[in-house]
Amino acid sequence: MILAAGEGRRMRPLTDNTPKPLLEVGGKSLIQHQIERLKAAGIEDMLINLAYLGEQIEAYLGDGSALGVNLTYSTEPYPLETGGAISKAMDYLGASSFILANADVWSDFDYSNLLSQPLVSSNSLARLVMVRNPGFHKTGDFALDRDGLLRLAGEGTDGGAYTYSGMALMSPALISEYPERREKFPLREVFDRAINRGQIEGVVHSGAWRDIGTPERLRELDVFLLGGLDPSAP
Repeated sequence: MILAAGEGRRMRPLTDNTPKPLLEVGGKSLIQHQIERLKAAGIEDMLINLAYLGEQIEAYLGDGSALGVNLTYSTEPYPLETGGAISKAMDYLGASSFILANADVWSDFDYSNLLSQPLVSSNSLARLVMVRNPGFHKTGDFALDRDGLLRLAGEGTDGGAYTYSGMALMSPALISEYPERREKFPLREVFDRAINRGQIEGVVHSGAWRDIGTPERLRELDVFLLGGLDPSAP
C-alpha cells in the first residue's frame, strides 16, 4: 500500500494544483520512483489511497500497466490520516502481511529485504525501516533494543533513537485489532501502543533516504538524481 492522500501543505505553492506524489525529481514523479522500487523487489499488486487531488494521481497512473504493475485505488472523502487510510482499505489488503510505503519518501532501500523473512514471531505485528536522524528531526522517533524490537525513544535502550523512514512490513492485525480504531487517526498512536507491548520490530537502513517535506528538499533530491549532491548527506 502506498500512502498518497495528503495535502502537502508544507510544499505549497507547488501543491496548490498538483498532488505532492506527482511532483517530479530526476524526471519522474515521486510516486513513480516508489512504484519502480517496489516492482524491483517483485511486488506487482499495489493499492494507493487517494484524497487531495487524487483524481490527478489516478489519471496519471491508470491501472499501472504502463509501469508493469497492477494498481487499485482506495478513495477517501477527505484525508483520513495514515491509520484511518489503512483501516478504510482493510478489505482490499486481505489477511496477509503487506508493504506500507509513503509516496513522499525517496530511498535506495531494497524492499526485498523486508520480504525475505516473515515477522519474527506471532506476536510481531510490523517491521519498521528506520534511518539515521536527519537534520530536521534530530531527536528521532524510536529506539532499537538488542532483540531487534523498537522501544519508545529513551526507554532503557543502549543505542540512540532512529527516525521512521515511512517504509514497513505490516500485519493487518496491527490495525484490525487496534481498540481505538476509528474513521480518522494517525498511525503513530498505533505504533506507540504496539511498541509498548513488544510487537514491533525494527531494521536500520544505512543507505540513502530523503523525506520530501519541503520545496528545498525536493530541489536537493532533484540535483542528486541528475548527477549532483549525495541525498544521504545531512
